[in-house]
Amino acid sequence: MTRSTVTTPPPEATVPRARPDAPAPGTPLGPHYSRCFGCGEQHPTGLHLNATSPDGVTVVAEFTVGEAHQGAPGLAHGGVLATAMDEVIGMSIWLFQRPYVTGRLETDYLAPVPVGATLHLRAWCTGVSGRKAYLEAEGRIGSAEGPVAVRAAALFIEVGMEHFARHGDAQAIIDEHHDYEVNP
Repeated sequence: MTRSTVTTPPPEATVPRARPDAPAPGTPLGPHYSRCFGCGEQHPTGLHLNATSPDGVTVVAEFTVGEAHQGAPGLAHGGVLATAMDEVIGMSIWLFQRPYVTGRLETDYLAPVPVGATLHLRAWCTGVSGRKAYLEAEGRIGSAEGPVAVRAAALFIEVGMEHFARHGDAQAIIDEHHDYEVNP
């Protein structure tokens, strides 16, 4: 994947290390919002990504492409695959316990993903500089060692929780994340 200069970390960027309180390897990370299309268990047609971190800095997840996720007959919709990349990347930056939003997502499609196939996702951070985080992900068909079907590079921007209260549903944030302070 050739990354643009927007998703390539600058020379002064640092690669984050696992936090001392990082989840133990294999611990489910859980959804950030129960009705999220990417990870929420209460979204009826969502991806229902179940993620874990093997090392406190990388996230792995998988999802099986269902009928509701197809574009061309029998194949995953490219937008759904981009959503999966965005979601797993977002989960990887969340390991650092700061809220980020997607600033740019570049997605390369390398192979079609059939309905019924399981896509094995992996995401990691390549650097942080100020409020900007640079991340990458890949999705492999069938197993973690299977052929790469999709790759992504992203720029995420750190925001305060007020961003979500101002532009979203502040009460839902409070209801699902009792430990957050939200000042709209």
